[in-house]
Amino acid sequence: MLEAVRDRARTYFEDASPAHDWHHVRRVEALAETLVDRHGRPVDERVVRLAVVLHDIGRAHEDRGEIDDHATWGAREAGRVLRNLDGDRNTIERVQHCVRAHRYSNEVEPETLEAKVVCDADNLDALGAVGIARVFAHGAEIGNPIHDAARATAERDAGTGDGVTQRDHFYEKILDLPERMYTDPGRDLAADRAAFVRRYLERFDAEVAGDA
Repeated sequence: MLEAVRDRARTYFEDASPAHDWHHVRRVEALAETLVDRHGRPVDERVVRLAVVLHDIGRAHEDRGEIDDHATWGAREAGRVLRNLDGDRNTIERVQHCVRAHRYSNEVEPETLEAKVVCDADNLDALGAVGIARVFAHGAEIGNPIHDAARATAERDAGTGDGVTQRDHFYEKILDLPERMYTDPGRDLAADRAAFVRRYLERFDAEVAGDA
């Protein structure tokens, strides 16, 4: 069933942006596998994998302004996809919860271990070297400047700006992600990736100032 769902899910990413394309899904899938392998408690890997391949099927629709919340829409659509492929009711409901709860900015807390794994894997892909690339890819797509040297550094570092630059996004969201991890393996990986991001930003600021 997984391969059939994967084939169906991939069709939703034909015009996806680089920051949320099918490559993102594959990276999240690899991260989820790592988290499952490192977790001490049993995890239903089938539910996790199904949720991962379906978690962003609504993202392109949201990016085009066709829907308000890709997680809510995606959960409904995931149910339709799974029912069409004869998924059982229990699996469908558990996958839908994972999809509904994965989004950073909504208020749906993951209630199952599988949903927590999906959340952590998705958030980990926003950190580290790949996460840095995704920030700039998404920022360029929506037309945000890379940085604004005229703005006060203290204001930007505190995350109190209006988020209009790509650099702002690291402080408005990305560096908060380690505190949102739900699993121990997720927290370990997030801490390492966040440390890399901070080192990168130190170098970034030094270069902007002409000091490096």
